[in-house]
Amino acid sequence: MSETSTKPYFMRAIYEWCTDNGFTPYMAVKVNAASRVPMEFVRNGEIVLNISFGATSALKMDNEAVAFKARFGGISREIYVPVENVQAIYASENGQGMAFEVDLSEILQESVAPDLPQPLVTGKPVLGLAAVNSKIEDAHRKANQTIEKPAEPQKKSEKPSLKIIK
Repeated sequence: MSETSTKPYFMRAIYEWCTDNGFTPYMAVKVNAASRVPMEFVRNGEIVLNISFGATSALKMDNEAVAFKARFGGISREIYVPVENVQAIYASENGQGMAFEVDLSEILQESVAPDLPQPLVTGKPVLGLAAVNSKIEDAHRKANQTIEKPAEPQKKSEKPSLKIIK
């Protein structure tokens, strides 16, 4: 019997911590054929989703996937993200959370969500770690560092950032 991954358990724990503390949980996702997300919002093969209670309907986080309904531009969409595609889950207010290594080369293109339409775009996904930053140049600089300093409190005008510690 194969061992169950700890990743979905950590994801649920961070989600619960965010909601218990009044924070907005966000999930950074690496998009591939197995993901069902609004492709018009995907940038560089990634999307960041607000998974708070107020932004989602019928949220289900199990050991295989995160699935929910949400509105994008006033249109209701069904979202499906395999656990393997989740790069990070964090609080948008302070950036605290957890980042995960994502290796989509191991995920087969034909492993798709059941009963959902095929993706709008195809092709080989871009591989890498989560880097959610307010500035693109900071993302490239931080991606090449191995250890980061603890997060500084952010100004209200800046978007949250997620620092990766290897």
